[in-house]
Formats: sequence, C-alpha cells, structure tokens
Amino acid sequence: MTHQFERTILREYDIRGVIGETLGAEDARAIGRSFGAMLRAAGGRTVAVGYDGRVSSPMLEHALVEGLRASGCDVVRIGLGPTPMLYYAEASAEEVDGGIQITGSHNPPNYNGFKMVFQGRPFFGADIQELGRVAAEGRWSSGAGAVSDRAVLDEYVERLLEGLAGADEARLGAMRIGWDAGNGAAGPALEKLVARLPGEHVCLYTDVDGHFPNHHPDPTVEANLADLRALVAEKKLDFGVAFDGDGDRIGAIDGEGRVIWGDQLLMIYAEDVLGKLPGATVIADVKASRALFDRVAQLGGRPEMWKTGHSLIKSRMKETGAPLAGEMSGHVFFKDAYYGYDDALYAGVRLMAASARLGRSVTELRGAMPAMINTPELRFQVDESRKFPAVEEVRARLADAGANVDATDGVRVSTADGWWLLRASNTQDVLVARAESDSEAGLARLVAEVDAQLAASGIERGESVGH
Repeated sequence: MTHQFERTILREYDIRGVIGETLGAEDARAIGRSFGAMLRAAGGRTVAVGYDGRVSSPMLEHALVEGLRASGCDVVRIGLGPTPMLYYAEASAEEVDGGIQITGSHNPPNYNGFKMVFQGRPFFGADIQELGRVAAEGRWSSGAGAVSDRAVLDEYVERLLEGLAGADEARLGAMRIGWDAGNGAAGPALEKLVARLPGEHVCLYTDVDGHFPNHHPDPTVEANLADLRALVAEKKLDFGVAFDGDGDRIGAIDGEGRVIWGDQLLMIYAEDVLGKLPGATVIADVKASRALFDRVAQLGGRPEMWKTGHSLIKSRMKETGAPLAGEMSGHVFFKDAYYGYDDALYAGVRLMAASARLGRSVTELRGAMPAMINTPELRFQVDESRKFPAVEEVRARLADAGANVDATDGVRVSTADGWWLLRASNTQDVLVARAESDSEAGLARLVAEVDAQLAASGIERGESVGH
C-alpha cells in the first residue's frame, strides 16, 4: 500500500488543498497512516484530533482518524473548535504525543488542510516532505488503535481566563469590547469566554458556518473589519477584536476605528511583558515595522527579527527562550504564562490585561505609536522556479553595491528613507514586498527601488494577489 499526494498540497507550514481537486478522504487517510508511523517510530502513540467549521472537515476527520488507528495510534477526538484548542489539548495532557487540526485557516471555503504538532514541537518543512515520502514508499506501521472523545472546550476557556491574572479588576470591569468570530471555528469558544470575562462584550458572527456568509475570516484584510468597526462606532466600544477562520490569528481596531496591525499589537504586548520580564527577547518577523524593534529596545528588551512563518517563529522561541513573539499576519505567541503557541483568543484576553496593567486604554496605546507610512503586503505572482533565484540575484547586487541588507528571510534593505523587503513566499508561487518610511516621498523612492531591482531580474511587479 502506498499513496502519492498532489505535490502542491505539501506546503512549508502545513498541508492544504482544494477539496475534490487536490485533497480528499484518501489523502486524509494517508496522512493519518504516515503521521502515525512517524510518531510510532519516535516512541509516541496518542494523537489529539480537532477540526474547524468547514463543510468538508467532518469527512476529512473521519478518514484521518481511520488512518491514525490503522497505524497503531490511539486517537483522542476533541471535535469542532479553533486550532489553538487543539494545541491546548496537545500541550496540557501528558499522555498526548501529537496533535492534528483539520483546518483551511483563512483560505476560501472550498479549501481545507492539516496543521500538526509532533511531540510538543511544530511539524513543518522537512517533516511534511518526509511524510510525503513515507506515504509514497508505503513505510506504514500497522495496528488497531483505540479512539476516545474528550470534551476540552470548558477546560480551554478556563485556561484562557488565566491571562487576566494580576490585572486591575476595576479597569477590566469598565471595559466595553466588540468581538467578531467571522463565522469561524472560534465562535463557540468565544461565546463561552465572553460570558466569563469582566466588562461588557458584544459579539458578531459566532455561529459556525463554513460558507462564511458575512465576510471572509481574514482579519489582516482591512475590508473584513468593516462590520467590527461599525459595531465599535455605533456602541461606542473601547476596542474590537477579530479572528481568522481557525482562531490562531488576531486582528484589532481601537475605539476610533484605527486598525492595530500585528506589529502594533506586539508593541502593546511587549510593554506589558517587559514590565514583568526586563531584558527579555521579543521576536517579530521580517515584515514588521522598524518602530516595533525600536520600541522593544527602548523598553529594555532584546528585539530579534526572524523568518516569517508561524512554525519557524515557534521553533525560534524555543531556541531563544523568548516569552513573546509575533507576526504581521496576526499570529501572536505568548510563552509568558502560557504555552508558546499562537492563540488569538488568548491574545484578545492579554490585550485586555495589558491595557489594564499599563493603565491606558487601547485607543491611547495605539495613538501613542509613531505614524509610519507603509505599503500593505505587495504579493505578486512569479514562476515557482524563479522566486528564490530572483531574491538571491537581488541580494547579490545589493551586496556588491554596499547596501545595508538583512538577509534573515529574503532581503530587508535599510536606507535613509526607511526600509524595504523582498522575500519569496514559502507556500505559493509569489514574491512578497513591503516598504515603510516616515514620508510619502520616501515611500515612493523605496517602492521605486524594489521595482528597479525586480526589473534587473526580468520581473515586473503585477497586481497584488491574495494568500
């Protein structure tokens, strides 16, 4: 018995494809057989399995569980919920050796996929390629694993509430907050959470609907925050929090309707965490604003710029012992008083706690940030065979020219006008660019530099494409 996956579904951070085209039940069964075999070989046996609210998720879950059991693994089914609830089930139970969440994250409704944890660490990159080889070569173990169900939702919500520990209760009780679950998998957990939180809370779209009838569940796209912004304005709320489809990425707006982007949220969290842990390392990805790195240093912390990708950041946190990390995309990771994985519900709770501990409203904290002028993420298609070589050509030309280049992940170039970034996406045939300055004229010069470097490699920056 062997199984050949469609090549495009084995991605850098997860497995993801289009239902009925590149991904189906047989693939899910083979993922179970292969992951199970790898876990058994490493001395593990028990796997927690959860799924999001997509229409195809129950079908994939059924097949995945069959595959895991056939590999000889025992399965703990935790049911429908956000990805961080699966991470919690894996991290909090000593007898669980691995975890798999079936989720299409923020992709369109016809997509689905798998995010995996292996003996307490992210399962990505070379692991996923090895899983593909195990399936193709039929290196499967055999057995008859047991299956059990575990109701973890209430326990998970209880753990989220611990994020308020030590925050001023009067300040928390006075808060008025809007929440938008976007019909994603975080909805039921959010409803239970706000029922227990101090303050006043108004929720949007907490019913799970895999067709996403109200707006697409990606809080990094400003258009998707329109309903939350309207709610905050209408009810004069203090701030609003939004989630992506599987609840591991956060978006936020302040009381004046301004977006608080991922790196700006990290500035708030860093001030709170560094107050307790002076001198600690705070990690952010290469797309983050220079204002964040400067702010962490100003607060006495050690800022570190790292590669984009939730699995890469989680691994780097383990290596450095950093208590806090984050990405522009809204993945925020707390090791301080938590487990170090990305959990948007917990990040929402910690935003309340940070505001209360710092004694300033979220709107005041956002208003105090420097006004940087930047492009959104500019994502444009380029042939898969050219994306990494093109970035390398740009790096070599800049090195020859004596430019100030950080090559942590692609090229991030600092100039008198600010900085610009060019990197290859790990998950698509896409190059990603971003630039930031303190003036419109400076930003225009930076974008012109990006375009000139692309042109020198025979690439034209076309229309921006989605994730």
